[in-house]
Amino acid sequence: MRAVRMHERAGAEALVVEEAPYPKAAENDVVVRVHAASFTPGELDWPGTWQDRAGRDRTPVVPGHEVSGEVAELGYGTTGLTVGQRVFGLTDWTRDGSLAEYVAVEARNLAPLPATIDHVTAAALPMAGLTARQALFDHGGLRAGQTALIHGAGGAVGHTAVQLARRAGAVVVGTGRARDRAAALEAGADRFVVLEGRFEDETGPADVVLDVIGGDVLARSAALVRPGGTLVTVAAPPTVRPADGRAVFFVVEPDRDQLAELAEWVREGRLVPRVGAVRELEQVREAFLGKGKVPGKTVVRVAG
Repeated sequence: MRAVRMHERAGAEALVVEEAPYPKAAENDVVVRVHAASFTPGELDWPGTWQDRAGRDRTPVVPGHEVSGEVAELGYGTTGLTVGQRVFGLTDWTRDGSLAEYVAVEARNLAPLPATIDHVTAAALPMAGLTARQALFDHGGLRAGQTALIHGAGGAVGHTAVQLARRAGAVVVGTGRARDRAAALEAGADRFVVLEGRFEDETGPADVVLDVIGGDVLARSAALVRPGGTLVTVAAPPTVRPADGRAVFFVVEPDRDQLAELAEWVREGRLVPRVGAVRELEQVREAFLGKGKVPGKTVVRVAG
């Protein structure tokens, strides 16, 4: 099969498209024929990209953790999915990923994909959708009537979080670059603040602050959390914590039920993943390097 691979721990310049072995389905796995896939630009720095669960080197590696396609093969003991079924979800962190024609995935990491959702849209949904949902509700406990401050509202996670917070009945304040204002407001933000200067003076306090940026933005956001509120981040463990609230750093986890719920919202038109660009497999290196990058998720078309 064709796959994007790296033979040494390096930057995106070392990505190559080449022939690779067909993946083996372990117990409770499925092999997915990939129609579309996506990635996180920073994943080449993640330990799991280069090591298996036992900490052993596993180069050459195939990156990418978001997949949409159809089940090509069932591993021993796999239940709940069938050959030929349309599925989408997250691949495992410490195994070869989705930027290939086929990928082996634990079946529990995948959910059925409704026929009315195309594979490009579906490939943009798992990481952004699960991250936003788990941040706001599982970790932040956001409720109707509360205020959510969402940093990076123009990106894939932030754009999704704005929509989910709005659906939950929260007051939503988004931040980001000036170019993201229109998209954030269209997604449902009540206000948008450009992240420059003293942004704290314009955003005001919030019950849940979601940060995907880190650094100075994360540190300064602790003071914006209302008493009893929560600062949630996926960027890095916070070094500054709210005076009378919680600070949570987490890594998104696959969840079939949550994926199915997100897909249903997309099917009903109540959630729209932000696809920034669509590339071919041969263009993955340029996509990782950010050439021609636009706000939103970059999706790679693989088959179909």
